[in-house]
Amino acid sequence: MRVVALEEHFAAPDLAGRIDSAAVAARGWPAPGGQPSSMGHEEELAEVGARRLAAMDAAGVTQQVLSVSGPGADLLDPQAGPALASDYNNRLKGFVDGHPDRFAGFAHLPMTNPEAAADELERATGDLGFCGALINGLTDGRFLDDLIYAPLLARAADLDAPLYLHPGIPPEAVRKAYYDGLPGAASFLLSSPGWGWHAETAVHILRLVLSGALDRHRNLKLIIGHMGEGLPAMLARCDNVFTHETSRYLDRTVSQTILDQVWITTSGIFTEPPFLAALLTFGIDRIMFSVDYPYASNAQGRAFLERISLSPADMAKLTHGNAEVLLKLKRGTA
Repeated sequence: MRVVALEEHFAAPDLAGRIDSAAVAARGWPAPGGQPSSMGHEEELAEVGARRLAAMDAAGVTQQVLSVSGPGADLLDPQAGPALASDYNNRLKGFVDGHPDRFAGFAHLPMTNPEAAADELERATGDLGFCGALINGLTDGRFLDDLIYAPLLARAADLDAPLYLHPGIPPEAVRKAYYDGLPGAASFLLSSPGWGWHAETAVHILRLVLSGALDRHRNLKLIIGHMGEGLPAMLARCDNVFTHETSRYLDRTVSQTILDQVWITTSGIFTEPPFLAALLTFGIDRIMFSVDYPYASNAQGRAFLERISLSPADMAKLTHGNAEVLLKLKRGTA
């Protein structure tokens, strides 16, 4: 069975080392080696070669779409960010060219410079052959519905380049108000993979709907992970709450807008109840398999595929077909 995974990460320590350590700490990233044990995967992130391929082979993962795991160019000023993003993407191009049947790429963008981000998206999806871009959460406290990002959204729509909205470290004010004060690493985990990341990404999507950004960019395609970041369970509730207000200025309901323009992946969540909620709300044509390597296990992801009950046609859509269509992936010999 061909299996494509879309939320699979790498890091380049030498490139990340160009970011001032004070800026990294201020953004909330733990110091090197200071992550909770569940997140400390520096060696796996930095290795894009034989060991990664062996781990993929052992679990039956055919292809990974690689993306940068932060900190990244979004922590640099508008003048310095574009060069770092370009260097990350050139590095990623080398990985893809080395194993074109096994790896594809999402661009890394200099989000503090929206015009440059749009240009880098065009370069990466054109000259480098990438599938779109992955954006790690907020930039300087701004969601993508901020009008400064209108050029980037417009360019992504024009290029038919999907944007993967991935969680990021919450802003300091949010961390202090909602997550601080818990024992050990519990505050960081609650703010990030334990809860906060998923809530933030759901809010990100809802802001893009409620602001009218998705109505203004109707050809824009978005991807979110983690079985839809809780949105499958909340779509009907959103319509009940928002429709009276949004009908004054939007042509579509919240749920219809999301179902028209958002795809979801399974990354990091490998149990049946959230998958069933996703399947019943988004439908099989909008769900794609992902692992979230190395933060989640290839083996657990593949075991999940073996447990769920789908027709052969629907399983093919989940494991590779939907991704191949959306991302225009070329099937190799792997």
